[in-house]
Amino acid sequence: MTSATDFDAVVVGAGFAGLYMLHRLRGEGYRVRVYEAGAGIGGTWYWNRYPGARCDVESMQYSYQFSEELQQEWEWSEKYATQPEILDYAEHVAERFDLHRDIQLNTTVAAAVYDEGGDVWRLELDGGDVVTARYCVMALGCLSTTNKPDFPGLEDFQGAVYHTGEWPHEGVDFTSRRVAVIGTGSSAIQSIPVIAEQAEHLTVFQRTPNFAIPAWNAPLEPDEVRAIKADYAGLRAKAKARQTGVYFLSNEFSAHSVNAAEREGIYEEFWTRGGLSFLGAFDDLLVDETANATAAAFVRAKIREKVANPALADLLAPQTIIGCKRLCVDSGYFETFNRDNVTLVDVSEDAIDGFTASGLTVAGAAHNFDAVVFATGFDAMTGSFTRIDIRGRDGLPLNRKWEAGPRTYLGLCTAGFPNMFMITGPGSPSVLASMIQTIEQHVDWIVDCMGHMRDKGQVMIEAELADEDAWVEHVNEAAAKSLRSTCSSWYLGGSIPGRPRVFMPYIGGFPIYVEKCDSVAAADYAGFRLA
Repeated sequence: MTSATDFDAVVVGAGFAGLYMLHRLRGEGYRVRVYEAGAGIGGTWYWNRYPGARCDVESMQYSYQFSEELQQEWEWSEKYATQPEILDYAEHVAERFDLHRDIQLNTTVAAAVYDEGGDVWRLELDGGDVVTARYCVMALGCLSTTNKPDFPGLEDFQGAVYHTGEWPHEGVDFTSRRVAVIGTGSSAIQSIPVIAEQAEHLTVFQRTPNFAIPAWNAPLEPDEVRAIKADYAGLRAKAKARQTGVYFLSNEFSAHSVNAAEREGIYEEFWTRGGLSFLGAFDDLLVDETANATAAAFVRAKIREKVANPALADLLAPQTIIGCKRLCVDSGYFETFNRDNVTLVDVSEDAIDGFTASGLTVAGAAHNFDAVVFATGFDAMTGSFTRIDIRGRDGLPLNRKWEAGPRTYLGLCTAGFPNMFMITGPGSPSVLASMIQTIEQHVDWIVDCMGHMRDKGQVMIEAELADEDAWVEHVNEAAAKSLRSTCSSWYLGGSIPGRPRVFMPYIGGFPIYVEKCDSVAAADYAGFRLA
């Protein structure tokens, strides 16, 4: 490009999205720089180092597919990869493709402002430096801004305070310590069994119980790995044809099409397989409430088998729709509550009053401990955008445009913010599909679009407002047909007080979404204005 900018493109974030975007852009000859707030690459897997942290997508599918050599040479050790192994994988990719030289670590982007006069973005870094680029690519991640509840008196607490999403890199030893964990979402379900093995006593504060399916994690069998690598392309093709972008065995018939005994046998089969594939037992579990109830009842019965105390089992067994909140994958979570050193405190009706110097109180009752772990999740989907001062045409703040909920065209762009691309933004499948799969699809589409513009001599692209409105309406209509939209989950911003309840990811399925993106590109990027 001939414009007087520091870079052709600036990428914000060096997780899996930022790494692949850098690789693709550099391969096409663009001048590109990645800015990363952390002291290392890896995004989610750099920050989330809590005990027991693992991916809930099987490792042989949770990886890049852009390089066959990379697929063949990397060796995963377990069915579900741990956080350290995934971070090692990210480092291997960065080193293999020489990415580090264009990544600036320990650098936060404080502001990104569109300059209409020159069709360029001006990004202000935390040290006060300003850089300019034709394109601004937000590779911020969907779960990268932690949610820290503002409990009264927390500053008075004399013990140690941790958040699962910002875990100390040196690790934490809970031996001989009384520990509290607040929250029972995915990070809590993974970390609680490990913390319980160390702590003198663990108290878990639960507002909402969660469904969890056993991982049945184990070392990968060499024969299985060889079979997959012999036809990795075949596995990837089958995955792309699935709604989630992940391949697993599933049934294409209703839970009502079989009798009760047959249905129980099928649930048992899928329980034995474990993991997220459980919801593939029948094809109507996320659209038919009565079908869903049969799956929920099965899992509740399994929880009661695992937990010795019936009253405790009742508290741990959700009475909600299974799959409405993201299904969790566990390794010994429910069995942990059979331990003598573990206590569950229900805060669904009597909420936490606040903290004291030695712990916290619930309904006036004191609970004392030496350390507290906030497993309270993230300001999902939009939090990473709203913490940056992003301004588009006429100085419009993105925060203001999205104050009633995020609005995008295809989850890739938002009207009024030209030349700003989002990787796995709101309105795309993102967290409802395999993240690396959706990342690669977005990056490839964006780079192809930039190449098209370069060939045509175009320097500006912006989503048309009418097409954005139509896509937002379609995203909402698709969500309304699914049971996933019926509870207060982080998909709807339910974890953040005061957040508008808008279902943020696109639930229509990965193949349908890819077809839409491809048709837009084939129609000379219909729905975008290029100049």
